[in-house]
Amino acid sequence: MLHPSRLARLTLLPRSLSAMAAPPAGASGQAGPCFAVEGPGSDLVCFTLSASGSGRPEPRCFVPAPGRCYSLCVPAAPSVPAARLHRRLQQRLRQGPFGRCRVLGLLCYGAQAALEKGFLLQDPQGGPETERALEELLRGLGELPPPPLGVYEAGERGELWQCLWALRGAGGRELLRRARVVAAEEPPLHPAVPGLSHAAVFHSLEAARSVVEQCTSFIPEAAAVLDLVDKCPKHSKKGEFPVIVIEGLDATGKTTVTQSVKDSLNALLLRSPPACISQWRKTFDDEPTLIRRAFYALGNYVVASEIAKASTESPVVVDRYWHSTAAYAIATEISGKVQNLPPTHHEVYQWPEDLLKPDLVLLLTVSPEERIRRLQGRGLEKTEEETELEANSLFRQKYVLIMNKRWNPHPIKINSKTLIYSIGARISMPRLSCYSSNTDRQGYILPV
Repeated sequence: MLHPSRLARLTLLPRSLSAMAAPPAGASGQAGPCFAVEGPGSDLVCFTLSASGSGRPEPRCFVPAPGRCYSLCVPAAPSVPAARLHRRLQQRLRQGPFGRCRVLGLLCYGAQAALEKGFLLQDPQGGPETERALEELLRGLGELPPPPLGVYEAGERGELWQCLWALRGAGGRELLRRARVVAAEEPPLHPAVPGLSHAAVFHSLEAARSVVEQCTSFIPEAAAVLDLVDKCPKHSKKGEFPVIVIEGLDATGKTTVTQSVKDSLNALLLRSPPACISQWRKTFDDEPTLIRRAFYALGNYVVASEIAKASTESPVVVDRYWHSTAAYAIATEISGKVQNLPPTHHEVYQWPEDLLKPDLVLLLTVSPEERIRRLQGRGLEKTEEETELEANSLFRQKYVLIMNKRWNPHPIKINSKTLIYSIGARISMPRLSCYSSNTDRQGYILPV
């Protein structure tokens, strides 16, 4: 722990440091990475670093004096340790001495650099306690190298500066840079969009498998999951019978519609993740999102092998599949307003080439009021993420918009309140082959 007098000397920079500017700025005046603060509202607040920044406004995400702000950004690679460190910091920043702080998500991005996730802490009272607690937290990470600590300070003329400190042994620290903080325009694409296909939405079995394989040393169940995956045939092929996937949030009538379609077609019902790995859901749901997404992606490949086998003997109805796995990942990774979602033809919406593709995907929807009515009195066992997200109206909007993107196969939207008792009867074997090509792209099945 730093002695208070030494901490004061570090916090109140000597005037000689005012000449220690960031590296020379380019034509745009930027001298380093850009940052986006994920506030509770729908807009990102972006800022960058400049050697001078004269004439440019300061971002509106920093508290006025005597308050003070701090930032932490976790290096992007290697991905699994980075995800675990981010999750650990997130949990610790909700506790103890940080209770008076407002903790916001922070993204660090640049043209050539991988996206880094972190946090911006707003301490309305200022004072040395928060900074001291942050140093103790970072030094207590054990075998993990601590990320640099950003401290934001007012200059002599009221301008805002970021001082980036690297923590060294024996309580020391080294100033890596001092740069002016200035507002930046929000980028055309949300900063997390370019990395979605590598960090959240897995487009191949090997990509998801690689993540889970890195977890075997600290998640014993990971080895059992990999063993099941490795026993499945690669590139499973669908049989001659149709495969229908039913997608939708809870309380949209999915159970009733699924049963109706199953009975109408005399089909086999499968679920993703399949029963053989569902026993480990709780274990992986407690892990960072990167690991959790990889687990559910592998579940799709396991159920694909079951679909391939079953569809040689009868029609197959699947309760959720790759669409929902991808939609949940995109909706949670892309913060802010719905306009931040990847554009319609973005590669993230492409179906994985090595994953069995269904013949028909139905997306069930109901009004928010009807959905709330159905949820009342339910005692469903759901993950913390599912409970939090599905209660969030912005998430539900994102989910539906994502499902309406240019997927292949494209989900057909069904208002289950009006069709819940008739949809099963409206799908029959002779007509099924027409559904994937002769559908109303505005969202409803054509009359039969």
